[in-house]
Amino acid sequence: MAIQALYRRWRPQRWEDFVGQEHIVRVMRNAIKANRLSHAYLFSGPRGTGKTTMARMIGRAVNCTHDDPAKHPCDECENCRAALDDRFLDIIEIDAASNTGVDDIRDLRDKINFAPGQGKMKVYIIDEVHMLSTAAFNALLKTLEEPPSHSMFILATTELQKIPATVLSRCQHHEFRRFPTTEISRYLQKICDTENFPYEPEALTLISRQSTGAMRDALSLLDQLSSTGDKLTLAMAQTILGVATSQAVVELIDAIAAKDTASGLSLLHTAMDSGTEPRQIAKQAVEYLRWMLNLRMGANETVELPQESRSKIAEQAKRFSIERLVTLIQFFNQAVVDSRAGWNPGLDLEIALAQSCAEEKTAPAPQPSVVQPQPAQKQPSAVRVVDRPAGPHVETLPSPEELESEGMDEIAITSKVYIRKGNHPDPSVAKDEIIKNWSEIRGIIREYDPVLDALLSHAKVMDVKDGILTLSYSHDTAANNINSNGKLLLWTSAAITKVIGKNVGVRSATVRSAAGKTGNQSLVSAALELGGKLVNDKK
Repeated sequence: MAIQALYRRWRPQRWEDFVGQEHIVRVMRNAIKANRLSHAYLFSGPRGTGKTTMARMIGRAVNCTHDDPAKHPCDECENCRAALDDRFLDIIEIDAASNTGVDDIRDLRDKINFAPGQGKMKVYIIDEVHMLSTAAFNALLKTLEEPPSHSMFILATTELQKIPATVLSRCQHHEFRRFPTTEISRYLQKICDTENFPYEPEALTLISRQSTGAMRDALSLLDQLSSTGDKLTLAMAQTILGVATSQAVVELIDAIAAKDTASGLSLLHTAMDSGTEPRQIAKQAVEYLRWMLNLRMGANETVELPQESRSKIAEQAKRFSIERLVTLIQFFNQAVVDSRAGWNPGLDLEIALAQSCAEEKTAPAPQPSVVQPQPAQKQPSAVRVVDRPAGPHVETLPSPEELESEGMDEIAITSKVYIRKGNHPDPSVAKDEIIKNWSEIRGIIREYDPVLDALLSHAKVMDVKDGILTLSYSHDTAANNINSNGKLLLWTSAAITKVIGKNVGVRSATVRSAAGKTGNQSLVSAALELGGKLVNDKK
């Protein structure tokens, strides 16, 4: 008999064993306990995050015969044991990738009216549901909306955008999230301790990062490495997984900082000669540069590394500007993408290195027609902070020089508008007017503060109303960095005023839709015109 793979042997069977998706576990357990389950669910999220496992657990729970609903599934009654042994007839799993046609769905629709054979409910689990054809989706719609009382649908997909809106509207949607690296490492340690696998913690951390948030991928990698029978060391993991050593990546970044192309090429060829895939090296470089960028912008909590490692990377990051780090990430990320189709796997990586070591292009100086800030105005003496909608109270902050000496951590500016003291926003300012002159505005800001210009490169001109410009960010990191320093928004306001000749207040916000992506701009603008208020989402 073949030995079960780790990801199958360690598949969660009880609610208590389910890790990383507590927000869904809590909802589903309460729904089962209160007998308030929906007739159709849609589980979406990356691969290996527990969608099918959750669906199977719900299938057992609704057919469990234990007297206490809070203990469903009990894994002790006959129905639960039959389901665990894959001999329970009323939990039907369908692979939509293999059954994509309308005839398959019609066959399902014809059989669903038959009463359950063993349990109380017939549970249809349709995996990779996005693979169904348009005709198959249409055939499923009516049954999905009003299935027989003895049946339930659970759909699972890794590509939510391919699901028709008509299907989404008929299901209760739950989104599964990627697992944090630290959580995967803890789970792997638990498995190794239970299975008596000797290991080095650094090796498990490497496996966690290589899995990119997919627990199943992490367990598969652990299964592969533990098959050697030897102690799981970092060096062995790097060799088997084809990963360059951490020191090699550090030295590569040092070579880029020194613009030493020859040393960089030597490091790349040494790593490739040892068996490391060029694409893997590029991925590691992107990850390392991303850590440097986050630390450079002060987002320490986003880097899941020990404090000692973070400190070393932060020191290395000081050798690069934020703008250059963004450019380097783009170079190596392009190498990751292009190397899949290239005839010479190492060529794209070498090109990325050459581009990274090339001299940085000097930003063009602003045109003479642009009015430069006066010396006395380059650093305004004070700022006025106005709540939106504006009220009678005006809060005056210290000057930028005083802000720099005192720090900004204690000043809450999330929902504030910044404009020079004594000025009032000009309601005649139009959005198109700012967009038209945005390049000139950025030119002034770039010459005065390159870091601020780099932060503004991630912003969008979302709305201009009553002389107040709202800059939107789709991610918290950039928004937090610009919101943590009031003078940045103040300087932006001053630059806009100099270019267009009108007083403009500036604020920033993180805007998301319900799915966690940047919201529809037109809808946001309409909401603002109707009296709505932008709120910086910290959740």
